[in-house]
Amino acid sequence: MAQLYYRHSTMNAGKSTEVLKIAHNYEEQNKKVLLFTPSIDDRYGEGKITSRMGFQRDAIMINSKTDLYGISEKESPFCILIDEGQFLTRDQVITLTKVVDELNIPVIVYGLKNDYRNQLFPGSEALLLLADKIEEVKTVCWFCTKKATMLIKFKDGKPVNEGEQIEIGGNDKYTSVCRKCYSARLPVI
Repeated sequence: MAQLYYRHSTMNAGKSTEVLKIAHNYEEQNKKVLLFTPSIDDRYGEGKITSRMGFQRDAIMINSKTDLYGISEKESPFCILIDEGQFLTRDQVITLTKVVDELNIPVIVYGLKNDYRNQLFPGSEALLLLADKIEEVKTVCWFCTKKATMLIKFKDGKPVNEGEQIEIGGNDKYTSVCRKCYSARLPVI
């Protein structure tokens, strides 16, 4: 029976690497997969899933007009893999539940849970509510050895917790940290 999986973490936990690894494993067995990524994240080019280790694959871009159900029905893959799931809309997540329930295609979504202000992203909130299985991909705090659960955004070298929720960036803007190290640098959680 197919399920909707949501695998979340902070940055630098290897989410994109996992997406690419899973795709490789299915394809090595001659099983078709569909890779999707939201069009908003074009750091490495449009329609690209790229790991920090340098691995990259083309993916179908998701925007407000993407017919996730229609594409899934037409292509009939063994599995659907989505990177940067925090950028999905609630309606897109609901569509993914229909892909799972009506088309019996497993969907695995990787993404951030919370932003640098410790607010849920709309896609993350919907995935936390609707996913059949929720798993955490763990990584270590940049400043200590505890598990990282939060992000600090830096602007001009200083931590900030105000601004737009979505500002695409990598290590140049964000650092994964534990709650204690977050609170030591930004006293308001």
